[in-house]
Amino acid sequence: MATITRALISVSDKSGVIEFSRGLAGFGIEILSTGGTAKLLREAGLTVKDVSEYTGFPEMLDGRVKTLHPMIHGGLLGMRSNPEHVAIMKKYGIGNIDMVVVNLYPFEAAVAQNGCRLVDAIENIDIGGPTMLRSAAKNYPDVTVLVDAADYAAVLDEMKASSGAISAQTNFGLAVKVFQHTAAYDGAISNYLGARLTDEVQQFPATFTLQVKKAQDLRYGENPQQSAAFYVEKDITEPCVSNAVQLQGKELSFNNIIDLDAAIETVKEFSQPAAVIIKHTNPCGVALGDTTLSSYLKAKECDPVSAFGGIVGFNRQVDAATAGELTSTFLEAVIAPGYSDEALAIFTAKKNVRVMQVPLLADVTRQGHDLKKVVGGLLVQGRDRGMVKAEDCKVVTERTPTTSEYEALDFAWRVCKHVKSNAIVFTSRDQTVGIGAGQMSRVDSSRIAVQKALLPTRGTVLASDAFFPFRDGVDAAAEAGVTAIIQPGGSVRDEEVIKAANEHGIAMIFTGMRHFKH
Repeated sequence: MATITRALISVSDKSGVIEFSRGLAGFGIEILSTGGTAKLLREAGLTVKDVSEYTGFPEMLDGRVKTLHPMIHGGLLGMRSNPEHVAIMKKYGIGNIDMVVVNLYPFEAAVAQNGCRLVDAIENIDIGGPTMLRSAAKNYPDVTVLVDAADYAAVLDEMKASSGAISAQTNFGLAVKVFQHTAAYDGAISNYLGARLTDEVQQFPATFTLQVKKAQDLRYGENPQQSAAFYVEKDITEPCVSNAVQLQGKELSFNNIIDLDAAIETVKEFSQPAAVIIKHTNPCGVALGDTTLSSYLKAKECDPVSAFGGIVGFNRQVDAATAGELTSTFLEAVIAPGYSDEALAIFTAKKNVRVMQVPLLADVTRQGHDLKKVVGGLLVQGRDRGMVKAEDCKVVTERTPTTSEYEALDFAWRVCKHVKSNAIVFTSRDQTVGIGAGQMSRVDSSRIAVQKALLPTRGTVLASDAFFPFRDGVDAAAEAGVTAIIQPGGSVRDEEVIKAANEHGIAMIFTGMRHFKH
């Protein structure tokens, strides 16, 4: 175990550093520090030696050079078990530095500020900090290195239990954390600068670096012969499957996570109480209601056969009545922003049902990227944040939709966004009636939606995620009794499609926006 005699502390985020430093002082540990950290610790009554005094070399170049010195890095990198290292350190008067407590200039926070210039970003690139961290982490058998204030308490506890020493196992874990942190830090810098290689800032940088943290190992992937793990991004603020908490149930599977993602992303489209039932990433029923129970019952009514073994999502807290209905059939999982105590008690009778809770859906920012891996490469795109209101769309037919039809078209368009292409959705004002997904032909999706519909299709509206290439899709919709259609438009045969709608007395609006989901 490595005994701590001297520590170097220099932090940008000063959370908890005074208390931690007091704990170190209690072991008689000498504290070296710089700048604002040294001032803060002295004001707190701690004895601190400036790094410049320790090295005998002043800070210079506006503080850019202060810890880049052999007295610092020799003290960090010198291996205590290597006689040659020990002899060289003694020859040049280099003492051991047994602990480094450093966190870095807040580069990501700085560049996120409005009006941040390139020169400002450059000044927020930390040089000395990462260098010390890497030196200390490389020599982890002899040096304890902390980059996260969350580790302060555990380190002090171990020191109290071990007469001021830290185990090699703890040091190794802290060192790994350092390299993870500096990799993310360098990645953020690379992404920012790599988008500025030309006069115009590029949306996608020359190289793209993303660090994700393993949330859990999975039993297998899509199939048992595939290994898998679930990784999540750091600092997630938007309610989503990646920051959901599992309250009960069996271990999540690879496919569960994908379906849970589809469920929560669908219900986030609605401000009214909404429910969705997902099967193999596609909605098989979506509905709005006055309560979670009414929305679920209406969603299930669309396709109760497919609902068996599905995953259900809500955008409101689940109450006891809804939980009772949910547990009356076989479900894989439920995801919602909360559950009443009574509801959770009811779920315990179905111990295998995975009950997932996300944060409240108030902050739906939809930031970030959408990634799709292909063999040997990665496709990176912005998330599909687009949405238009039906009332704002262009009416292209002789007949304008009625108020009731506009409400239904708006609902249908929001559902359609979450159905795999080619997507056709028949709905009423608040309930899906028929869903056709993932077909190679749009007219086949229309026919499947009609075939699967258990509720009457006459009087419904239809949403199509992309334009109709031929009039046959409109003819099929008319045969099913559709009264209004929402679609992007943009086909070379738009006039033919519009003519078909007029012949059938169907109102049609163009969104000018498509929602392919592959």
